[in-house]
Amino acid sequence: MPGKTITEKIITDHLVKGKFGPDEEIALRIDQTLTQDATGTMAYLQFESMGIPRVRTELSVSYIDHNTVQIGFENADDHRYLQTVAQRYGIHLSRAGNGICHQVHLERFGRPGKTLIGSDSHTPTGGGLGMLAIGVGGLDVALAMAGEAFWLTCPRVVGIRLSGKLRPWVSAKDIILKVLEIFSAKGNVGTVFEYGGEGLAGLAVPERATIANMGAECGVTTSVFPSDEQTRRFLIAQGRESAWIPLAADPDASYDRIVEIDLSALEPLAAMPHSPDNVSLVRKIAGIGVNQVCLGSCTNSSYRDLATVARILKGRSVHPDVSFVIAPGSRQVLENLLRDGYLEDLLASGARLMENACGFCIGSGQSPRSDAVSLRTSNRNFFGRSGTKDARVYLVSPETAAAAVLSGRITDPRELSLPYPEIALPERFHIDDALILAPPDADTAGTVEVYRGPNIGEPPANTPLPEDLRMEATIKVGDAITTDHIIPAGDRMKYRSNIPKYSEYVFEIVDGEFYRRARKIQAEGRQNAIVAGVSYGQGSSREHAAICPMYLGVRAVIARSFERIHAANLVNFGILPLVFADGRDYDGVDQGDSLEIPGIRKSLAENGSFVVENRTKGTSFRVTCDLTDRQKRMVLAGGALNLRNG
Repeated sequence: MPGKTITEKIITDHLVKGKFGPDEEIALRIDQTLTQDATGTMAYLQFESMGIPRVRTELSVSYIDHNTVQIGFENADDHRYLQTVAQRYGIHLSRAGNGICHQVHLERFGRPGKTLIGSDSHTPTGGGLGMLAIGVGGLDVALAMAGEAFWLTCPRVVGIRLSGKLRPWVSAKDIILKVLEIFSAKGNVGTVFEYGGEGLAGLAVPERATIANMGAECGVTTSVFPSDEQTRRFLIAQGRESAWIPLAADPDASYDRIVEIDLSALEPLAAMPHSPDNVSLVRKIAGIGVNQVCLGSCTNSSYRDLATVARILKGRSVHPDVSFVIAPGSRQVLENLLRDGYLEDLLASGARLMENACGFCIGSGQSPRSDAVSLRTSNRNFFGRSGTKDARVYLVSPETAAAAVLSGRITDPRELSLPYPEIALPERFHIDDALILAPPDADTAGTVEVYRGPNIGEPPANTPLPEDLRMEATIKVGDAITTDHIIPAGDRMKYRSNIPKYSEYVFEIVDGEFYRRARKIQAEGRQNAIVAGVSYGQGSSREHAAICPMYLGVRAVIARSFERIHAANLVNFGILPLVFADGRDYDGVDQGDSLEIPGIRKSLAENGSFVVENRTKGTSFRVTCDLTDRQKRMVLAGGALNLRNG
C-alpha cells in the first residue's frame, strides 16, 4: 500500500460516503463550523428553517467581525439575533471586538486533524494548524450544523516542498505571493496544497496560517500543513497542549504534482492592482508614492506581524504623506502587544489604531482618497474592493508595509539599512476569553427567545426548475468576475439578511442597470441568465452572490469556467452552472439575446450536456453541466433547502 498524504489521512478518517480517489464525490463528517456576521445571519436563518433543536457538530462558533461599524440599526439588530440564536442552539459566540474569525479560531478552537468548514473563503487559515479547513457557502454550514455530511469532489493533492530558510526582510507573505506567481488565481479548482519539506522547521503557526489563508486566492479547496513541534509550541502558548496530535504525510506519499520552493532564494514581493496573482518583485516597482498603508486583516494581523512592524518603527515617525492604520487580528494580539510594549511603539510612530475586525479588508472603513496608492497586508486587491474605485491597492508583507510607512513610497525593506527585528513568540500568551460566550446547557437554551429585528427576513425560496428555460442574457461579463463584482461588500452588507433590499445592488459595480432589467424580465414571466468568461465567482464565499440573483429570477449562469465555492452556491440555490463546451461560443452571445433550453428537466436528468438555442441570432451552442446525481436533484427541486425540507 502506498503511503498517504495528510489530506488523505484526514479525509479517510472522516469519510461518510464515497472513497478517496480522483473525481470521486465524497461526503465528510464535519467536526467544527464557523460563521461570521456577514454570512452567518443567513446561515442561521437557514438552520432554523430545518427545525433542528441543537447543533450536532463537536463545535460551532459564530463570530462578529465584519459589520462592526454600526451606522443605522441593521448591524446591531443582526448581532443581537446572532447572540440569541447562538444561545438557543448551542453555538459559541465571539463578540464584536474579540477579533477576526480566522485569527481567533486558530488561537482558541482549532485542532490538528479535525475538519472545519466555514462560511468565509479564508477558512483554510486553519490549515496552518493541521486542519482540513474549507470555505463554503452558509447553507453548507447550516446543513453541517444539522448533522449532515459535507459533499465535495475528492481533491487532487499538490505537494509544495519548502527548502532553505527565509532571509531577513523576507516573510511568509512573500512565500504565498510566490505560490500565487507559480499557480496564478485560475485553474486550481479541486486541488489541495499540502506543504512539507525541511523549510517548515523555521515557520511558526502564524506564518503557516498566512500561507494557508491566501491559498484561497489560487482557488484551491484548501491548504494544509503538518502538525509538528511548531504546532505543539503554538498550542502550548495558547494553553491548549491537549489539542495537539502529531500529523504528517507518509514518506512514500504520492502527489499529483510536486513544486519545490527554496526559501533562501525568495525576495520581497508585492501583488499589484487588481489581482492577488499580479506579482512583482518589490525592487522592480520601488519608488511609487504611497498614500495609505493598512496593516492587519486575517492574513497578517498576528502578534509577530505587528510586533515586527513595531520594532521597525520604534523611535521613528510615519511619513507625512502616509495615512497608517493598524487592525490587530484579535483581542489577544492587542493585549499582548500592549503588555510587551509594542503597541506603544506603534502609536508613538503615528499609527492609527482600528478595531480588531475585518474593516479595511472588506471596504468597511478606511477607503483611500481618490487615485490613491494603498499598500495593504490583506489578501485581496480586487477592483473597487477598498471602497474607492480609482484606488490602486498593492498587497505586501508587514516588512514592506513598514518600509513604505517610513519612506512614503514603495520600498524594498532591505534598503532600510536597519537591523532586521527577530521576534520570538511568547512561550505563553496572556489569554482572556471574556468576549467568547459559551452556550447554556440544552435545558436552559430551550427557553431562549431568538430576537429578530425588522431587517431580518425569511430565507428566500426558489421554485423547482421549469420544463423549459426561456431566458434573456440579462448581462454579459468578462473574465475573473469576483463575488465582490456580483454583490458588493462594504456598507451594502448591512442588508445581508434583507434579500429584497440587498438584491437591488446585484452587479452594481459592473452595471447599475442590471437590477432594473432583471426585475422587468422577471415581471414578464421569463427567466434571467448571466453570461460570463473564465473563472466566474472568484473571491469571497459570499452566498448572497447566488441568493440575490436567484431572488431576481436568474436560473442559469453560462460561463467559460467557474470557481468552486460559487459554483456550489449556485447549485445550492437552484441555479444551473453551465459551461460553454467550446469557449469560442462565448463571443457569439450578447447581452439582450433570447436564449432557450427546451426540455431542460429531462435533459438535466439524462445528460451532462445540452444545446442552448439563441433565438435572437438564430444560432445554437452546446453547454456542459458537470453535476453529480445529488446536485441534479437539488437543481431540479429548486435548491438544497427545497430538497431537504420536501
